[in-house]
Amino acid sequence: MALRVPEVTLNSGGKMPILGFGTSSDPPASPEAVKEAVMQAIKVGYRHFDTAALYNTEQCLAEVIAEAIEKGLIKSREELFITSKLWCSDAHEKHVLPAIKKTLKNLNMEYIDLYLIHWPVSSKAGEHEYPIKQEDFLPMDFEAVWAEMEECQNQGLTKAIGVSNFSSKKIGEILSTATIPPAVNQVEVNPVWQQKKLRDFCKKHRILLVAYAPLGAVGTFYGTNRVMESETLKEIAAAKKKSIAQICLRWEYEQGIGVVVKSYNAERMKQNIDIFSWELSSEEAEKIAGIPQSRACLGKDYTSPTGPYKSIEEIWDED
Repeated sequence: MALRVPEVTLNSGGKMPILGFGTSSDPPASPEAVKEAVMQAIKVGYRHFDTAALYNTEQCLAEVIAEAIEKGLIKSREELFITSKLWCSDAHEKHVLPAIKKTLKNLNMEYIDLYLIHWPVSSKAGEHEYPIKQEDFLPMDFEAVWAEMEECQNQGLTKAIGVSNFSSKKIGEILSTATIPPAVNQVEVNPVWQQKKLRDFCKKHRILLVAYAPLGAVGTFYGTNRVMESETLKEIAAAKKKSIAQICLRWEYEQGIGVVVKSYNAERMKQNIDIFSWELSSEEAEKIAGIPQSRACLGKDYTSPTGPYKSIEEIWDED
């Protein structure tokens, strides 16, 4: 029997499953592997799926959802919460609406539930690539791009809009001109990068913080093994007879943040969703709060001598 994931109400009024399943991978997985993983995730109980124009998984997701409906695993698309993201080369006033329409075509959907600006930087229009050439970076016109994101919501192409990899300062720039505030900020959060300042800022403005790399993104080019190798987390996991991943995900849930987790292993998928029937003690939470902090996803690929951010400090500001 599939487990049920609790939902959180966004500032847009819509409900989002607090735990989502990510479809990015580094190096990229084959379409067959992605589809197999998503199907397994649906069977286990995941109902929130996170994709992006950059990931090239939108069409895979569409095919699996159609198959899941046909097999009776879900009744309709309405049972799912779908997040996608605007890539840097489309983060221009005239390109936002065409970009989301392309995403909807890829997903074979009339709307998505959440649309995020992937990074707070633009790149040369029409050059959809990663990594972005250093000479192709451009400063983002936050006011114009956000106004077009609002138009996506106003037209019913997405139920909610938000940002990803934005610092408190950059969210403040969005809020200074926004008619619709961001519903979500998706950033790296885990026990070794707890984002206390950013969490407090987002909470104050009723913006849900959603964690990517909740287990450290081991195996990716920016990942760290400091989460899964943490002696503190190992001790807590052993005492509670849980996996280290379960301890991390439960901690994140107890911090009041959303989580996007990714595993293509069926057994780990089940473990990762089985975090809602138990809790951490105050002593355990205190131990986790004391873990030394350092960022894994530095964002170096978004810095350039000729771009708007010449250092990682300029990307993340005081956060």
